Amino acid sequence: MTLLRRIKTSVLAVALVVAPSAMAQDVVKVGLITSLTGPFAEFGQQMQAGVKAYQAMHGDTVAGKRVEVIFRDTGGANPEIAKRHAQELFVREKVDFLAGFAFTPSALAAAPIATQAKIPMVVMNAAGENLPSRSPYMIRVAFEVASTVPPIAKWAYREGARTAYVIAADYAPGLDAEKAFIKAFEAEGGKIIGTVRTPIVTVDFSPYIMRIKDAKPDVIFAFVNGGDVAPALLREYRTRNLEADGIKLIGTGDIVDEPIVNVIGQNGVGVVTVYPYSMHHDSELNRRFVAEFLKLREKNARPAIMAVAAYDGMAAIYKALEKTQGDTDGAKLMEAFKGMEFESPRGQIRIDPETRDVIHNQYIRRFDKVDDVFVNVEFETFKAGE
Repeated sequence: MTLLRRIKTSVLAVALVVAPSAMAQDVVKVGLITSLTGPFAEFGQQMQAGVKAYQAMHGDTVAGKRVEVIFRDTGGANPEIAKRHAQELFVREKVDFLAGFAFTPSALAAAPIATQAKIPMVVMNAAGENLPSRSPYMIRVAFEVASTVPPIAKWAYREGARTAYVIAADYAPGLDAEKAFIKAFEAEGGKIIGTVRTPIVTVDFSPYIMRIKDAKPDVIFAFVNGGDVAPALLREYRTRNLEADGIKLIGTGDIVDEPIVNVIGQNGVGVVTVYPYSMHHDSELNRRFVAEFLKLREKNARPAIMAVAAYDGMAAIYKALEKTQGDTDGAKLMEAFKGMEFESPRGQIRIDPETRDVIHNQYIRRFDKVDDVFVNVEFETFKAGE
C-alpha cells in the first residue's frame, strides 16, 4: 500500500469514527447515488422525480427536521464511482442515509461503506438476488429479480407453453433472472431448449434471435435493460417475424419499461411481462403519484418502478425517522425499518424483518394500445408470497 493510500485510508477511518451524529442537527441528509447521465440517465431522472413527488405530497420535514437530498451521478453501471461517491457523501457531506443505486454492482461497491459508517442504505432499483444480505445496514424497497420472475414462468406454462428459450443480459440480475425462470418453468413441467447471455448495452440482437428462431421454442423469456436495449430486442423480434412462427415473447417489465413504451410502439403489442408496477395501476394513491410525477417532468413522461421505489424509499426514511423521533443513529433506524408496512403507488408493501427486502405483489401485464395510448395493462395478480 502506498503512503498516499495509507493516508487516505486513515482519514476515512477517522472520519467514520468521529463524524458527529445528525441527532444534534436540524437537517437530515440523504445521499442519493444514481445514473443521471449516459445511456441510463432516465433511471436517475426517474428517481429524482420520485423523491420530489414524495416531498411535494408530504413536505420536506419529519420529526421536526428538514430532509435534504443530495444527488450524485455514476454515469451508468460504474461501481468504483458509486463507492467513491458513498465515501465522499459520508465524510464530507455527513449524510445520514445512502440511497438510490440503479445497478447491483454499484450497490455492492457501496455496501462496505454503509457497514463501516453504520448508516442505513436504501436501495431504490438494484435487483440482484439477496442483495440486502451484503450489509446489515441495507434495505431494499425496489424489487428482486429472482422473486419477480417465477409468476411469469407459471403463467406461461398454464397458458400452454412447454418449451422455452432464455435470453438475458450478462450481469448479476440477468443471471438471477435466467436461473429463476429455468427453475420455475422446469418445476411446472416445462423444458428449456436454450439460453443465451448478451452484453448489457448491446443493440444488435440479430444473431441471438436467429438462433432462437431456428430452435423453435414456444416462448422466449427475456431480461434486458430499458434505454436503447429493449426496443432493439423487440424490433428484431418483429423483424424476424417470430410471432408468426408461434414463438411468443415474455419477460420481466424491463423489456417494456414505462419510459420507453412509445419508442417500442407497435412492436410491443401483445408482449406479456411480469413486474411489481405499471403506470396504470388502479389505486387512488397511484393516480395522485402519477399526477405529481407529470408535473415534475413533462406530459409525455411516464413513471416507472424506479420512480415508485424512490417515492417508497423516501416514505420508508420518513417513517423510520418518525419512529426514532428524529434520532439518526444507524442501529435505531435499522430496527425501525424492520417489518415496516405501508401503501405504495404499486400497492401494499412490507420490509421483511429478517431479509430487509421488500415484499409486494407481482402483476402479469399485457402491452396494448388503449385509446390510442400504449400501456402495460395489469390483468392478473400474484399475491406476495405466492
